[in-house]
Amino acid sequence: MTVRVPEGVDAGAVWHYGDPLREQKALEAGRAGVDLSHRPLFTVGGADRLRWLNDITSQDFASLAPGTPTVAYILDAQGHLTHVFGAVDDGTTLWCHTEPGRRDALVAWLRRMVFAARVEVAELGADHALVLPPGSTTGPVIVPAAEVEAVLGDTRAGTWAMEAVRIASGTPRIFLDTDERTIPNELANPSGDLLGPAVHLRKGCYPGQETVARVYNLGRPPRRLALLHLDGSAERLPTLGADVLLEGRAVGRMGTSERHHELGPVGLALLKRTVPVDAALEVDGVAASQEALVDPESGLHWRPEPGLGRA
Repeated sequence: MTVRVPEGVDAGAVWHYGDPLREQKALEAGRAGVDLSHRPLFTVGGADRLRWLNDITSQDFASLAPGTPTVAYILDAQGHLTHVFGAVDDGTTLWCHTEPGRRDALVAWLRRMVFAARVEVAELGADHALVLPPGSTTGPVIVPAAEVEAVLGDTRAGTWAMEAVRIASGTPRIFLDTDERTIPNELANPSGDLLGPAVHLRKGCYPGQETVARVYNLGRPPRRLALLHLDGSAERLPTLGADVLLEGRAVGRMGTSERHHELGPVGLALLKRTVPVDAALEVDGVAASQEALVDPESGLHWRPEPGLGRA
């Protein structure tokens, strides 16, 4: 039995194959693959592609080795997230994927930024598809459409399983777990040269870098990502974008949520930094406890090395 997602950004994708909790276990054990062919693809070619992307995104493309998957953010001048894409370079072309419904705006923005660079940005059609192979430790890959069945294998999981595993790991999905005010500092704690998977703190200037560096070096992010453990007796999950309440007062925004085979119903939320980490919360009529994913006092604890986070 194949059940497809009825609505939302993943509408039409396989939701589950009849046993979503068993699919989660198989996915976590590395035995199941996931068909992500509903996600849009594009390529960036040309001799200047990596240097050019290094100048306009949050990721260190200048040091990207062929075959190494990566993720990049595009920020506005105030450091807010405006675009995201995953990518892998094969030595001549960067193969990219982004969120459903977001490719056209992203590709249009990239083309406006080409100027004199030797770069070509092109949409990919149905002759290629995005899949998460069984046992992958580096994320999804782009393969020819004719190879999808072979790559996925016989044991498969739907997007229910993938989303539940993602949420339980504390990994945000940009544009669903974020809003127009989100800055990267709200989504991850610094670790070495990185702020989450998409922001390199040593790479130098790019649009929005000043905000990221200033918050990292001098301040604390106004909000923090948290994992919410939702009341399992509730028959429904909270609505995406609903207010998270503390004693009746809105203190955050609800992101994605799903039922996990071990943790029960869980979700991600952006909370005001000042919300106590042990505070009992409510969202869309559902009681919730929280697990802090981003240290609310990160600006007091992190002591960057000289030059870290600065152009």
